[in-house]
Amino acid sequence: MVAFSRPLVSVKALEGDMATDATGLPYPAVFSAPIRPDVVTFTHKLLSCNKRQPYAVSRHAGHQTSAESWGTGRAVSRIPRVPGGGTHRAGQGAFGNMCRGGRMFRKWHRRVNVNLRRVAVASALTATAVPALVQARGHRIETVPELPLVISDSAESIEKTSQALKILKQVGAYADVEKAKDSVGIRPGKGKMRNRRYINRKGPLIVYGTEGSKIVKAFRNLPGVDVANVERLNLPRPAAHRRAPAAACRARHPPPRAPSACPPVLRGLPAPSK
Repeated sequence: MVAFSRPLVSVKALEGDMATDATGLPYPAVFSAPIRPDVVTFTHKLLSCNKRQPYAVSRHAGHQTSAESWGTGRAVSRIPRVPGGGTHRAGQGAFGNMCRGGRMFRKWHRRVNVNLRRVAVASALTATAVPALVQARGHRIETVPELPLVISDSAESIEKTSQALKILKQVGAYADVEKAKDSVGIRPGKGKMRNRRYINRKGPLIVYGTEGSKIVKAFRNLPGVDVANVERLNLPRPAAHRRAPAAACRARHPPPRAPSACPPVLRGLPAPSK
């Protein structure tokens, strides 16, 4: 599926902005990439494996024996076997992944190709510009004037949460924040005892362009609101809000020369972090 591409994207002016600010910018080329839910799901599953911490009963589990192989000529496999006698454990296999009481072996992390990650990020960002897909994820965007919603660069100068709430109300995204706030609940299962007691739905995604911007402090305490730098976009869930500074959005993802040119879009994207 290919998202509809329009020539310009509007820039939402905030209260107090000068009238000379740009009201429209070229539509970023990244929003013209094909939408591939299969690639996004597959890549997100692999990348999520890299956040796990290895665990086992003991670092020396399965190796606390002096087992050696019996060699050939005894009509048994050459797996190392526990020495001794007088117990059921004697003669059993050891040290092998297929043995009872062998080593614990698990492939915890996954390597993901750079091109696959770039395609997944481009596809996920394209989905954020389709209102039908965004609403299908449960986001409240009835009062949002446009997707993707680009606001003026003056928003990067705020550092108070009260100012952030004021901006969200101006652009019509506060209903989605309220939805995320009301969805806070207690996690089922053992996770509530492992420092992840509460869960909640996702809300707007704020994308900024200036490194060290104060906008991070303004939005980081709002439940469900995520803040990301345009230079370090990771794989977000499809159909989340996108608000990016107009200049950063245009500079990082310039429009393609041909309407259907997809390779330049992928080459222009940074490689997501592992």
